[in-house]
Amino acid sequence: MNGSLPTTFDRQKFAVLFLALLVVAAGNTALQSVLPAIGREIGIKDVYISMIFSISAAFWTISAPFWSQQTYRHGRKNLVRLGLAGYIVSVSACGVIIYAGLHHLISPISTVVGFAVMRGLFGLFGSATNPAAQAYVATETAQADRTAALASLSSAFGLGTVLGPALAAMLILPALGLSTPLFLFAALAAITLFAVSKVLPQDVLQIRTPLLKESQRRLRWRDPRVSPFLVCGIIVGNAQAATGQLMGFLIIDMLHLKPEAAQSFIGVAMMAGAASTLLAQWGLIRMFSMTPRQLLQWGIVFAALGALMTGFAQSYVGVVSGFAMMSLGFGFARPGFTAGASLAVSHEEQDGIAGAITAVNGCSFIFAPAIGIMLYHIARPAPFVIASLLLLGVCLYASYSAQVKRVSKLGLPNEIGGMD
Repeated sequence: MNGSLPTTFDRQKFAVLFLALLVVAAGNTALQSVLPAIGREIGIKDVYISMIFSISAAFWTISAPFWSQQTYRHGRKNLVRLGLAGYIVSVSACGVIIYAGLHHLISPISTVVGFAVMRGLFGLFGSATNPAAQAYVATETAQADRTAALASLSSAFGLGTVLGPALAAMLILPALGLSTPLFLFAALAAITLFAVSKVLPQDVLQIRTPLLKESQRRLRWRDPRVSPFLVCGIIVGNAQAATGQLMGFLIIDMLHLKPEAAQSFIGVAMMAGAASTLLAQWGLIRMFSMTPRQLLQWGIVFAALGALMTGFAQSYVGVVSGFAMMSLGFGFARPGFTAGASLAVSHEEQDGIAGAITAVNGCSFIFAPAIGIMLYHIARPAPFVIASLLLLGVCLYASYSAQVKRVSKLGLPNEIGGMD
């Protein structure tokens, strides 16, 4: 992680924020990697599994902008802690419910309902961490360095998706079975919450002046300064959600294995995708000093190509290769629209735009996973083909958007040295 730390931001604070996002991302990805097996083991239909994430994502989308506006009253540190606490309660309860479902202590329908309610709790409160962490970094880095800084913070998700499936596959304890990863990540999140409380300084609450209130009031999703980046974020996020959620089901079906036996193969695929994401965010973005526009263009093209490779793959190796290509593209595109939106607004509006970006990331999981699974059961390549077409369309949009071009000039990076 040392090579990813931005020099314009306090390293200790960055490390703690990075760890907070890392743990939540790892826990969520581990959950995504085991849920197909859990659903098949309990006898829950695939579409119901995806709907559980849809409910959580809907709450996340609604609550994220609200939490981003509360930093002026409660402070960013408190919101980071609130999000972690919400995650701990949610994932612990989900672990208990899944354990009970796997051991037939409760019915499959009770398992679905209970799990959905607890995931909804995460959506409501867990969404507080992301906008607070992003705003911390955005407000303390110069414009020229912000693309690299936010890409570094985004790489917490990439590293989390490496660790999550790996730990989920390796640490299935006989006593807890497939529910093991949930209890494991609840414990890791509790340790992280302690670290945040001890290390992250309490930020000074800002006085909401009339000028600040006005800037917050004017920041809307349809604001022409940020709407091109949010449009790109919505399309990219939906494409990633629709295809990524299918990987577990696709591998189980392709290899004709029992759900638990396929878990290691799912983990390998997830890790290959995450490694590609890290290659983009820790290496290539800095190596080529890419602007938000370039990140969107190259990222979307790679993601579209990877989606087609995955959809038409005839072997496990082909699926893994396609997913890695897709993940490389998303590893470029996500920092592209995140940094572009941040550069487009003023210093006082960073909390607001962080909330909007977090909401965009959440809304991608409301309908896309369920639609992707329904299309998958109609024709395996269908969700991947549709995702690639949508991605290529938004690539053209980003290429010709005057606002994307203008903002990208602000993000021309300075030389970033002194990396460990």
